Amino acid sequence: MLKYLDFKDARCKDCYKCLRECPVKAIEISDHHAKIIKDRCILCGHCTKICPQNAKVVHTEKEAVLKLLSGKGKVIASVAPSFVSSFKSQNFADIAAALAKLGFDYTEETAVGAKVVTEEYIKLLKTNTFKNFITSACPAVNRMIQLYHHDALKYLAPVDTPMVAHAKLLKKRFPDADVVFIGPCIAKKREAEESGLIKAVLTFDDLASLFAEKGIALNESAGYDSDGDSNKARYYPISRGIIKSFPNYPENYEYVAVDGVARVNEVLENIESFSGLFLELNCCDSACINGPCSIKNAGGSVKANEDVRNYALKSGGVKQIETSGDGIKFDCKYKPLQTPERTPSEEEVKEILAKIGKTTKDDELNCGACGYNTCREKAWAVANGYAHIDMCVPYMRERAESMSYEIIQNSPNGIILLDKDFKIQEINRRARELWGITDAKVEGGNAFDYINPTEFILASNEGKNVYGKKIYIDKTDKYAELTIVLLNNHDVLFGVVKDITAQMRSEEKLNSIKYETLETTDEVIKKQMRVAQEIASLLGETTAETKVALLKLKKTLTEKSEEQV
Repeated sequence: MLKYLDFKDARCKDCYKCLRECPVKAIEISDHHAKIIKDRCILCGHCTKICPQNAKVVHTEKEAVLKLLSGKGKVIASVAPSFVSSFKSQNFADIAAALAKLGFDYTEETAVGAKVVTEEYIKLLKTNTFKNFITSACPAVNRMIQLYHHDALKYLAPVDTPMVAHAKLLKKRFPDADVVFIGPCIAKKREAEESGLIKAVLTFDDLASLFAEKGIALNESAGYDSDGDSNKARYYPISRGIIKSFPNYPENYEYVAVDGVARVNEVLENIESFSGLFLELNCCDSACINGPCSIKNAGGSVKANEDVRNYALKSGGVKQIETSGDGIKFDCKYKPLQTPERTPSEEEVKEILAKIGKTTKDDELNCGACGYNTCREKAWAVANGYAHIDMCVPYMRERAESMSYEIIQNSPNGIILLDKDFKIQEINRRARELWGITDAKVEGGNAFDYINPTEFILASNEGKNVYGKKIYIDKTDKYAELTIVLLNNHDVLFGVVKDITAQMRSEEKLNSIKYETLETTDEVIKKQMRVAQEIASLLGETTAETKVALLKLKKTLTEKSEEQV
């Protein structure tokens, strides 16, 4: 994880916008969330400006600076000249006074260092040893060249950035002091740490927050000392600002400014095709006044440009020190850096592309929906673990549609989709069979021409779903169970029709058997009743005769017994 910049997982999911916009593809997608690839990031901050969810967070050093200010050591502020547009102040003394209230012992414009950088550029240009000359003022551009455009390194001015140059000047004058840089740039944070000269970096957002927390306003002018020097290096934060800082232009060069990370990248990719160009390269559109941590005001970049030009034209500000003849070296050797990934083989790329259905050149749409410019670039990212196969939107959509189609067409139940006008939007094979539809193309046709839509009309009119409604289809002599669901968000009726003919036929047969059994049982009962009655009748006569005979026998026996006595 990059400690200068981070992403919030909770607000970032499957968007890919930062990946699409990142000029160096320093973003990987892990668990559907964007993560920064530390060793690829140039800290241009472009992702922080275009994120629709504000999921990018610039790590603040406010607490570290407050700790410095509360200590016993001297703390000096180096303030980028773009303060003019962010804080809407034409008087540097106001900024210096406010910073003094925060606890800074001394404040000076970084433009002092920028003036030295311009002087170093002029010396190098006069040697006529550069086919092309690239300014080194933007640390994000410098990092881009070091990582991705090694061919351009020989054209990159071997000169410190204004921040580092100014820090060197300050450290010579105040050896024991801690220097804090204040500006609109994220890339300065890494540069400050690597230089070993700057203790901390505050963004303009950080400074505005500190002023608010401490109740410090900028509306009270503290006055300033005028040295009669307008210091043209105060132009640095605007487009062509470095060029405008030149008192005169060395010959044999065309002076060109290029702003915006995409255009800068394009220039660097084609650097060998140029000759005799002085290239002022700024990663931010409209240069530093539009930095990722600048404070946006009414009028945008145009008004900010005007404010800086007005400030640079006038004399005054905190008195500038003499910068020549100090014996300080402002040279810097920018070395090539290597990114951590590997280059996959052609076979590996083809294998990855095949997994997303891209087996020929025509299959490579290069739509950029995944965030990468080409399908092969996406395959490179997959090979390095920066991306996943399922980030290919056309492939996933085609796959989903294909699966959906196969599921619908092979469903054992009939499926039909009607719009609010009862026109058929979709119908599968099973539904065609059940309703006896033989026309090849029925989508778009009226349901009335193919089915009995009564239940659909009732469901639509009543606004109620229908579940398990039994219907009979005359045309095919089929019984079906119909379920209708109203998809109100899409203004359609979704119908599922299940063939229950076998069940109904079985029930009919069972009912027939029941009726036959009941009739048979009824006849048997009737016959049994007749037999029973006949038997009862017979039994009744026989019993009566037997009773008479027994009574007679009893009487006879009784009489004989009496005679014997």
